[in-house]
Amino acid sequence: MLKRKLAATVTSVAIAALAAAALTVAGHPTEPTPALGPVLAVATSSGVQAAVLRGWGGVVAGDEFSYTGAPSALRWTVYNGAGHAGKGIRSPKAWNVANGVATVTGNAYGTTGGMAAKFAMQRYGRWEVRMRTSIRDPKYHPVLLLWPNANTGVTTCPEVDYAESLTDTTLVKFNLHYACPGPHPYQAQAARKVDTTQWHNYAVQWNSAGITGYIDGALWFTDTNKAQLPPAAMHQTLQLDWFPNGTPTKPSWMQIDWVRVYR
Repeated sequence: MLKRKLAATVTSVAIAALAAAALTVAGHPTEPTPALGPVLAVATSSGVQAAVLRGWGGVVAGDEFSYTGAPSALRWTVYNGAGHAGKGIRSPKAWNVANGVATVTGNAYGTTGGMAAKFAMQRYGRWEVRMRTSIRDPKYHPVLLLWPNANTGVTTCPEVDYAESLTDTTLVKFNLHYACPGPHPYQAQAARKVDTTQWHNYAVQWNSAGITGYIDGALWFTDTNKAQLPPAAMHQTLQLDWFPNGTPTKPSWMQIDWVRVYR
């Protein structure tokens, strides 16, 4: 599924009182965003990293989330508006940074969140993110992706979803979108069984020769067809997207331990 991003604004409002915050979604009563409670457990290690195994060198940009409150306005544009495909809301209040991790929650009415990096807005590079989720509702889809800067290249719809979990919560997919949806294939894909409730490291390398994906340092996706590579510079985004189907939604969350960019 394409993750077309709507206009976003940066928030500077601290969200220490996240559990008490409330939003009204059209057609639904006001409901507090889920309390974070035990989800703020600190990651105990950084796991197996593609960057270390493959000698990517030093980190040149990213976020270790070693602060408290809202995501850094110097590093992130936090979405504030309608959700994916106009369903639900992407709210800055869905995010909280504490104990070394960033947490985004999705409530029973589709109030969730996403944010886009202001750093490493570049053509080619290496990105790695450490992520886990709750035992989530299948209607909440966590996704780590690269998106075109300023929506450049929208006529070809380039998008690199290098870790995306959809309705089947046991699978993580790599979806390389290289053309807009239509009667012909428009994306290269891979899928792997992954327990997303455990910490894993998801990485992507993009250069003039192709795109490769890694999970915990292991190669699981590659595409060397140059006609399918993004045509312009891109940047990291983090999203927990809501895909309602008319049945009740169970509150869910996604956590990010760190985001690291390498040359």
